[in-house]
Amino acid sequence: MTQHLKGRSAIVTGAGRGVGRDIALLLAKEGAKVMVCDTGAGRSGEATTESPADAVVAEITKAGGTAIAAHDSVGDFKLAKGMVDRCVKEFGSIDLMINVAGILRERMIWNMTEEDFDLVINVHLKGMWNMSKHALSYQRQAGFGRVINFSSAAFKGSVGQCNYSAAKAGIIGLSRSIAKEAFKYGITCNAICPSADTRMTLTPEVKANRDRKLKAGLMTQAEYDRQSIPRGPEYIAPFIGYLCTDEAYYINGQTFHVERGELSNYYFGETMKQITKEEESGMFTIDELAKKVPEMMKGTTSVTPAVKPAEAQKYVSQR
Repeated sequence: MTQHLKGRSAIVTGAGRGVGRDIALLLAKEGAKVMVCDTGAGRSGEATTESPADAVVAEITKAGGTAIAAHDSVGDFKLAKGMVDRCVKEFGSIDLMINVAGILRERMIWNMTEEDFDLVINVHLKGMWNMSKHALSYQRQAGFGRVINFSSAAFKGSVGQCNYSAAKAGIIGLSRSIAKEAFKYGITCNAICPSADTRMTLTPEVKANRDRKLKAGLMTQAEYDRQSIPRGPEYIAPFIGYLCTDEAYYINGQTFHVERGELSNYYFGETMKQITKEEESGMFTIDELAKKVPEMMKGTTSVTPAVKPAEAQKYVSQR
């Protein structure tokens, strides 16, 4: 069997469980030497006595692959550098930097604490910046590199996850910036928005809410059955493997959605509609905008239903 990544060295963060684990296993199967990074923290970032990174390393080595474990936090700048330096020291290079690690602290914004916000931003956004920065220092010198950062469709906005959504939107901007800065050194950087059943996504609360919607008639049986089809993290890994190959050199600065049986990309950067002011001043008045903006907004997908000020009062009284 052809190994598509033979001779490459990789770091996969958040690789002790879920999506990260399956990516680490696949990269090793394809011939890459893999550093499996995972602190063993719980879903909300709480400390545990577990060491899933060691279990994944054992699984890889048993199958004949090469792997080492790392247990430090990606959110710590110096510790992140230490993990990258160690990968280069033990494997000779850091060719593939796969940033998956993340935690969740879910609350409505008015209930969210500063700690909830800072911890999520630190692990997701700053953690990916930390690992990418240190890896890129080596990749730039080598003239080759693949950086893959895990975002989420939550970048569009997600109720109860403003910290997570902010981080995931930032990761897309980070990835596109890395792509523009590093492409001439043979480096690509892309963002991935996965959809998979893991401990992060398929919680008992999510399952209960799905059942509630079905019973209340808010979800059809067909939709319920569709959402109940197992979508394991193993369906994400093959596309990551492909992006790591030499053949994927032309894919850069992109954002992809990946799930079981489906791969799509998002479209960014193009102006949808435009209004212009021809006069020399170029200054619109509020009255002019009140006439022109509604026309410009026709056909635009609304983020939320429109609630008039008077209508909002009934929601205020029900809080």
